[in-house]
Amino acid sequence: MSLPYLQAENLTKRYGDLLLFENISFTINKDDKVALIARNGAGKSSLLDLLAGKDSPDGGRITRTKDISLGYFEQFPVLNPDHTVLEEIFATGSEKIQIIREFESAMLHGNEQEVACLSARIDQLNAWDAEVEIKQILTQLKITDYDARISEMSGGQQKRIALAKVLIGQPDLLILDEPTNHLDMEMIEWLERYLERTKSTLFMVTHDRYFLDRVCTDIIEMDNNEISRYRGNYSYFLEKREERMQARQSSVAKAQNLLRTEIEWMRRMPKARTTKAKYRIDAFSDLQEQARQQHSDRSVNLDVKSARLGKKILEISHIWKSYDDICLVKDFSYTFSRFEKVGIVGNNGTGKSTFLNLITGLIPPDKGTIEVGQTIRFGYYRQEGISFNPRDRVIDAVNKIAEEVTFEDGTKIGAVQMLTRFLFPPSTQYDYIEKLSGGEKRRLYLCTVLMQNPNFLILDEPTNDLDIITLNILEEYLRTFEGCVAIVSHDRFFMDKIVDHLFVFDGLGSITDFPGNYTQYRDYVEEKDANEKKGNLVEEKGNPAPVQKKPAANKLTFKEKREMEQLEKEIGELESRKKTLEAELNSGLLDHETLFAKSQEITHLGELLSEKELRWLELSEKE
Repeated sequence: MSLPYLQAENLTKRYGDLLLFENISFTINKDDKVALIARNGAGKSSLLDLLAGKDSPDGGRITRTKDISLGYFEQFPVLNPDHTVLEEIFATGSEKIQIIREFESAMLHGNEQEVACLSARIDQLNAWDAEVEIKQILTQLKITDYDARISEMSGGQQKRIALAKVLIGQPDLLILDEPTNHLDMEMIEWLERYLERTKSTLFMVTHDRYFLDRVCTDIIEMDNNEISRYRGNYSYFLEKREERMQARQSSVAKAQNLLRTEIEWMRRMPKARTTKAKYRIDAFSDLQEQARQQHSDRSVNLDVKSARLGKKILEISHIWKSYDDICLVKDFSYTFSRFEKVGIVGNNGTGKSTFLNLITGLIPPDKGTIEVGQTIRFGYYRQEGISFNPRDRVIDAVNKIAEEVTFEDGTKIGAVQMLTRFLFPPSTQYDYIEKLSGGEKRRLYLCTVLMQNPNFLILDEPTNDLDIITLNILEEYLRTFEGCVAIVSHDRFFMDKIVDHLFVFDGLGSITDFPGNYTQYRDYVEEKDANEKKGNLVEEKGNPAPVQKKPAANKLTFKEKREMEQLEKEIGELESRKKTLEAELNSGLLDHETLFAKSQEITHLGELLSEKELRWLELSEKE
C-alpha cells in the first residue's frame, strides 16, 4: 500500500476578487513523480506555495506525513545577496552536508591542515558518496566560482544555484516550479537523468514535454476548477485526455437532447404542474446545468496576417563579434531563403542572444555586413523583453501597438477582440498588468509582437512561462507561418516540431549549420562521441587507434543523409507552393500589382527548385 506523503483536501485560494481554484483535492504518495498541468493564470505557482508552506489556503487543509523533509525550488527564488555561492548552496542541511561545506571551503582556500582533519570526519560519517554527488550536481549546473557573491550573479546563474541548493539537500519530497527555465539543453538532459534515478518523491510544474514524458509517472491536470489524474507519462496523458474530452462532449450532447424533452414535459399542463413527478422537477435544474457545460479547450488564436516577403531576405557576410577577449561570432556568413525556419542552439553564454541582436540591428558587428531586404519586418520576441508599465491596464498595452489588427483571411478586429483571442476576456482587459501571472504577461507580450504583422519572427526563449496549450497553438502557427523564423529555445519538443535546420554555437565563435532538427543533432553527436570513445579505448589497450578514413565517394555521411531528407521535404513544399501560385495566376481574378508580385515569386521559386533539385541529384549519386 502506498504511503501518502502529502494530501490536499478541498483547497481554495483567491487574491482579492480573483478566484484561482476552489475545493480541489489530490494526494501525492511516496515515490510518485507527478507533474501539474494547467493554463497560465490558473494558480499553479500559488498552489505550489501552499504545498510548500510558503502561503496559507483560504479554505481546506494540507496534511504532510510527519518527519518528511521537503525541498522547494521556486520559479523566482530568493537568495541571500551577501552570501558567497558556497555559503548559499550549503546554507541548510544535515551534518553530512555541513561537513562537506567546510571541506569544500578548506579546499578552496588551500587550508591543508583543516582538509586533513575534515577528511577524517567525512570518513567517520561515510559521507564521501554524498561529496561526489554534490560535486557532480555543481559541475553539471556549471557552478564553479564558489567565492563569488550572490549579488554579482545573473538571474539565470542565481536560478541554477537555487536548484543546486534544493537538489543537494536530497529531500524526501521535492517540489519544482519550472526547473528547466534558464538551463541549456545539456543541463536539462542531465537533470532528466538525475530525477529519473532520485529517491525523492517529485511534484513539479514544467512546460517541457520531453522532460514530462521521461521523468513523470503521473500527471495532474487542473482545468475549470476540476482535478483529473492520469497514471502515466505525457504521451499517455494526451491519449487519455482526448478520450475524456470526447466523453464529456458526448455527455453534454446527450444532456442537451434530454433537456429538450424535459422542457416540453415541463411546459405541458401548467395548471397541473404541482401534480407532476417531484423527482423530475428536482432533476430539471441539474439537467440544465449539465447541458450548459459547453466545455472546450480555450486556446489562443494566432492567425495574424504577416507582411509580404520580397526576394531578398537577410544576407550575412563575414561578421565578427567579440566582448573583451571573448569571441562570440567568428567570420560567419549566411543567406536566408523565403519561409526558412532555423533553430539556434548552444550552451548558455555562447552568443545566441547576441546573434539575434546582430541580425535585428540592435548591436553592430565588429566586422562584416548584414543586409536586410526592403520588405522585411522583424517581430522580435526577446527573452528579457517584457517592459510593460505595471500600472498600465492590459488593453493599454495593445492599444499602444495598434487599435486594429488584420488577420490572414482579411478580417479586421479591434483591441478588445484581439485580447479575447489571446485568452484575455473583457472582464480582465481593464485589470492592471501587475496583477497578471508570469505566463499571462508572456502571452500578452507575444500578442504585442505578432499584431505588428511581422514576416521574419525572431524568438528568444519563447517557451519560458507559457502553458502547454498555448505552446501547442504557437507551434501550429509557426509551422504554417508565411515568413522566416529564427528560434532560440531549450524546449527540444518545440524545436523538433518547428525548425528545418540548426545553427550550432560552440562558444568559441564558430557557428555550424546542421541540416536537421534537435533530436537528429543529438543522435549525430552521440554517434560521433561513441566512435571517439571506441578509438580512445583501442589506444588505452596498447593498440594504435585506427586511422580515420574519409567517407567513400559512393557513401553518404550522416550529415549528407540529413541534408538529403531536408531537401526532399523542401522540394515538396516548393512544388506545392508553385502549383498554388500557378492556379492563382490562371484564375483571372488578380489585380495588376498582385499579378506582378506573384509572377516574381514564381520565378524565384523556379530558381530555388532548380538549385535544390541539382543538389539532391548530387547526393543521390552517392547512395
